[in-house]
Amino acid sequence: MLKLTYEGLKDLEGWKKAGISLPSYDVKALAERSRKSPRWVHFGIGNIFRIFVGGIADKLISEGKLDRGITCVETFDFDVVDKIYAPFDNLVLSVTLHEDGRTDKRVLGSLTEAIKARSSNQAEWSRLKEVFTNKELQLVSFTITEKGYALHGSDGKYFGFVQADIDNGPDKATGAMAVVAAMMYERFKAGAVPLALVSMDNVSQNGKKLRDSVIEMSREWQKRNFVPSEFVDYVSDESKVSFAWTMIDKITPRPGDEVAKSLAELGVEDMNIIVTSKRTYIAPFVNAEAPGYLVVEDTFPNGRPPLEDAGMYLTDRKTVNMSERMKVTACLNPIHSALCTYAIMLDYVLFADCMKDSELKKLAHAVGYVEGLPVVEDPKIISPEKFLDEVINVRFPNPYLGDTSARIATDISQGLAFRFGETIKAHISRYGSADKLIGIPLAIAGWVRYTLGKDDNGKSYELSPDPMNHEMQEKLSGVEFGKPDTLGDTLKPVLSNKHIFGVDLYEAGLGRKVEELVREQLEGVGAVRRTLKKHLA
Repeated sequence: MLKLTYEGLKDLEGWKKAGISLPSYDVKALAERSRKSPRWVHFGIGNIFRIFVGGIADKLISEGKLDRGITCVETFDFDVVDKIYAPFDNLVLSVTLHEDGRTDKRVLGSLTEAIKARSSNQAEWSRLKEVFTNKELQLVSFTITEKGYALHGSDGKYFGFVQADIDNGPDKATGAMAVVAAMMYERFKAGAVPLALVSMDNVSQNGKKLRDSVIEMSREWQKRNFVPSEFVDYVSDESKVSFAWTMIDKITPRPGDEVAKSLAELGVEDMNIIVTSKRTYIAPFVNAEAPGYLVVEDTFPNGRPPLEDAGMYLTDRKTVNMSERMKVTACLNPIHSALCTYAIMLDYVLFADCMKDSELKKLAHAVGYVEGLPVVEDPKIISPEKFLDEVINVRFPNPYLGDTSARIATDISQGLAFRFGETIKAHISRYGSADKLIGIPLAIAGWVRYTLGKDDNGKSYELSPDPMNHEMQEKLSGVEFGKPDTLGDTLKPVLSNKHIFGVDLYEAGLGRKVEELVREQLEGVGAVRRTLKKHLA
């Protein structure tokens, strides 16, 4: 049997027979060298980080262009360190799932240490301080999801844990932003050496969100005399502490049962998928699609590895922003959001299966090619049309990814303003009106109809987790399947809410259109399908 450990990697013939590539470098020596003088730290050490960012580092190390691995830091789900990193010597088995059924399997040795960021544990906290005070440290990257940067609730007040972090000071930090600010304070005290903080989360203007939160936490501590004003000046000076903007794109579903089974059949031990106490789905392996895009603002005041040699795009902030808008407002995310709710209502569990549906393919074409592409700004480094072609023809139809419609629908309400609202505003700006749009109104109507919790046959299903689920179901409590007139004026407060859609849909000339589309989809069994056919003929 093959063991994913330093010792287990010695069975060279066994891994070769299984068709799994091993690192060309000495992983143990790399780990020791990295621990002594870390150059790269990463917060949020889940699946996309392990296979994508870890894969980038692995390529550079393999080619002799990077001589340190990545120090991995977790602030939220400590089970990941205890159950996935420690038992496997921080090694990762990456499985790339190609659209033709091929798989590439490789062990990555680029993740060299895993630290639980707990101020309550003196040894772990001291180790984190050692890492951040190392003068050779060049960059700290992040994949902590959008929630990881948030300090305030919807009422504008600090979350309870954030308020506690503010009141208790750097030495007792618990939340991600407080931990980062606390470690930057340690670096400041050790000589205020420059550093790049690089958010790689799938969030618009991610670098700005990270910077705003770190600076706000620092200022609150200054008000309470935990830190001097000079520290706030240090983290505010982007010639000293930069906050690079990025665009990241790689579909990385939860670990797949079929992948786990195939690895076990090849003789790899302990490839079980676990669900942590924080509901993280994770395994010793990571499966993902082959395509991946990472566009990064080239601002690294303490130097950086040759990231461009591993396929990353290094550019300026404006180009990063255009690349992100291309993806999120036109060429990928809006199509995901438009199709996933209909896929659920039409009983497509796997998202790839819905790409075979004639109506949903037409909807994807309408949202992407007809409505999004004409108003998106070309970032030049990536062709929007070629990117969209790859999404529609290669990436979304990939049946081997195992990505589910329900996963894609998770937190969908939180992205509607950017994914649809920006294109609506662009049409109004360019053409004077958005009233000719049909794909985006169908997408919005699909989201509303989906939140009713009944498929096209009237059968109930569980909504994917979303902060607006309760609110929407309350608003739709009087709406009955098969009785479209029960909709009444229920949707007015929703469709006019600029916080949800980025625009008032009535002012944009789309509110009534969306209402009517929802009403048509409530007419009874098969009404969702009939509505799509009617408007996408």
